[in-house]
Amino acid sequence: MIIIGEKINATLTGIKSIVQKQDGAGLLELAKTQAAAGAGFIDVNVGTGVGSREDEIVSMQWAVKTIQEEIETPLCIDSADPGVLEAGLRMRNGRPSLINSTKAEEKNLAQVMPLADQYQTPIVGLAMDETGIPKTVEDRLRACENIASACDKYRVPIENVYFDPLVLPVSTDVNQGLVTLYTIVEIRKRFSAARIVMGLSNVSYGLPGRPGLNAAFLHMAVYAGLDAAIMDPLNQTLMNAVKAAEVLVGKDRHCRRYTRAFRGS
Repeated sequence: MIIIGEKINATLTGIKSIVQKQDGAGLLELAKTQAAAGAGFIDVNVGTGVGSREDEIVSMQWAVKTIQEEIETPLCIDSADPGVLEAGLRMRNGRPSLINSTKAEEKNLAQVMPLADQYQTPIVGLAMDETGIPKTVEDRLRACENIASACDKYRVPIENVYFDPLVLPVSTDVNQGLVTLYTIVEIRKRFSAARIVMGLSNVSYGLPGRPGLNAAFLHMAVYAGLDAAIMDPLNQTLMNAVKAAEVLVGKDRHCRRYTRAFRGS
């Protein structure tokens, strides 16, 4: 199970201040603690919602440079703006990365897919198009199929795609958990060589007891075929859930990772 640490996200109040002030010590603390907790990638989203596109490009360059000077953990370059994505990838200078993200919309694919080819970097493909997040499993799969077709066009191996089935809060529609789980199952059937990722915490937005609900959903999603999750690696409930899920679906040989995690506890 690949953990993508979610905590460097400038839409959050505390992180927004770190980015705006270019607080290198604060940024590195967030990166180092997530890496130490077991994150395989560290997501870097510097979009504060304030300032210009150029400001966001400068912030991404600063953040990537600051983190990679001290940490070897791969970075997940996260932006809705292809120019910001490219700035982060260029600053990585060939180091392992993940592009987050593209959607099944012609203009977006034409701008972002070439970056995955040029930088030989895996990419997150969102199961949505220009109309937004589809309500049905079938429409989300159609979006994934459009992304897969673009992979052929732009010479991106399907093995380099992390399909995101998308998670909406069950607090607004109690069926959304099932829609996501069924989408994972169908993606796994149709695109067996691709990987599947999701933003875990979205499912519990607006509800109490979020870590427990997230952990339960994670177990179900791993069984359905999930390979990676964008989540908080500092939350021990969730990290324990990852290790338990890997054991239960036979992905932890001899239960070694699970046993090591609980040894001495």
